[in-house]
Amino acid sequence: MKIKCLSFYQLNLDEIYASMALRQQVFVVEQNCPYLDADGYDQEGWHVMGWDEEGDLVAYTRLLPKGTSYENYASLGRVVSSSKVRGKGAGKEIMIASIEWCKKLFPNQEVKISAQVYALDFYRNLGFEAMGEEYLEDDILHMSMILKN
Repeated sequence: MKIKCLSFYQLNLDEIYASMALRQQVFVVEQNCPYLDADGYDQEGWHVMGWDEEGDLVAYTRLLPKGTSYENYASLGRVVSSSKVRGKGAGKEIMIASIEWCKKLFPNQEVKISAQVYALDFYRNLGFEAMGEEYLEDDILHMSMILKN
């Protein structure tokens, strides 16, 4: 997988389209969760994109600076992998790259995520620690997690 990280305004139209299509395919269609994915934060963020050998976007995350999603934390969200590569390590690979980018872009800042409960162990294995109680977000159980700096 070829991974790159770009600010919103560095993305070309095909990259924007591919990221929105992948996010909608997984979050809206596969998870049957109608919600407004275009939440107004994309322009503030950095987009970590994993492309396969055929040129398809197969993994993605969005990184947001402190004060965008959370007042006191940078954030890493919209973590998604295509069904084409799911279960083959692409999620872990994109997350490792995303954590490294967070360290470069947001030095000495803790990173907060809103993790779907079924994936807590996945995130724990990457260094995130659960905080607080489970909550419903878009009718899916989530829990806040922090990656200490």
